[in-house]
Amino acid sequence: MKTLSIATTIHGRVLVREAADPVAVIVGFHGYMENAEIHMERLETLPGSERWTLISVQGLHRFYKGRTQEVIAGWMTRQDRDEMIADNIEYANGAIEAAAPLDVPVFTAGFSQGVAMAFRAGVRGLRRASGIIAVGGDVPPELLADPSAEFPAVLLARGETDEWYTTEKLNADIAGLGARGVHPLPFLHPGGHDWTADVADAAARFIQKLAEA
Repeated sequence: MKTLSIATTIHGRVLVREAADPVAVIVGFHGYMENAEIHMERLETLPGSERWTLISVQGLHRFYKGRTQEVIAGWMTRQDRDEMIADNIEYANGAIEAAAPLDVPVFTAGFSQGVAMAFRAGVRGLRRASGIIAVGGDVPPELLADPSAEFPAVLLARGETDEWYTTEKLNADIAGLGARGVHPLPFLHPGGHDWTADVADAAARFIQKLAEA
């Protein structure tokens, strides 16, 4: 028996909330068992977001939540990992090309499983991000191991009671990025594995500082 990997065409779902004269574009990637609507709601909590075009990209792998009719999604599993990473980066490229003005800085923002996508799109995408916002998730190891990978400014947010993105993982990311000459901005908030108002405030300050520089 042999296993084949067949390239095919698939359509992804992307929500876009345009600003009239945007000073930044925020491209968001949701967590596992979430969808584009959930993450768009997060992006809309960013203070000052009325001046930014918001893009919420939904994972290609959709399924129903339990026995409900709610459609949720994930980004990938360990199966065919390298192919899925490449597919997702091309998908993000397409979303950004379709919705982001060329003369406006792009920021990527991920939550949980979506953090890896925020890094991959921001570092490996056709349009290098001006900054990456990572909430409750770690830096993809293949990027840290790749000497050709160039990282922009990074915000690493962790909840004090987060049992998944632990203190050890945060410290490992700080050290790993530091070894690459990048000094991420760590942000510890009084929450768990979630995106809180404090996170939104910190992310907005991060974007505003870089977009207006």
